Amino acid sequence: MDSREYAFEGQRPDIHGYAHVSREATLVGDVTVEANANVWPGVVLRGDVGPVRVGRESAIGDNATVHASEVGEKAMVGHSAVLNDTTVEDGALVGFNATVSDAVIGAGSIVAMGTVVPPGYEVPPESFVRGTPARVTPLSETSIDPEAVFEAFHSGDYANLADRHEELFGGPRANGDDSGDAA
Repeated sequence: MDSREYAFEGQRPDIHGYAHVSREATLVGDVTVEANANVWPGVVLRGDVGPVRVGRESAIGDNATVHASEVGEKAMVGHSAVLNDTTVEDGALVGFNATVSDAVIGAGSIVAMGTVVPPGYEVPPESFVRGTPARVTPLSETSIDPEAVFEAFHSGDYANLADRHEELFGGPRANGDDSGDAA
């Protein structure tokens, strides 16, 4: 067992056999990381007052903190972002150094770097969020090409990069769970 995976009140992290979790990440309590997700160095996933879920093919960037939050499938959480009691729906991107607390980020939305999303926000799907405090604009009203952004940041390159970092991620999971498909 990785020395950075800790039980809390009987709950232990559950890491899928095809997930990539850095040896330098810290996972506490009720944490689930699904297939083909990747969790980079310095990340803290803390499931104590509520569960933490990281969906299939999602990426949690270096030094991010995810507390009592859910990250959907094919979502991206950038370096040093902070999520507290938050839901990030499928295909959303939370940029570097963004802070999101007690909020919902709708599917396919983009939260810009450094944005502060205060408690109570419910960002509609396919929105662009920026500023401190956050302002929400439908992506259709911006010049942003969301497909290009998501292709650039979630094209599978992160999963491929994680595969190439064999020493950082320690190869196949020690728990031997290889029950899911690797696609």
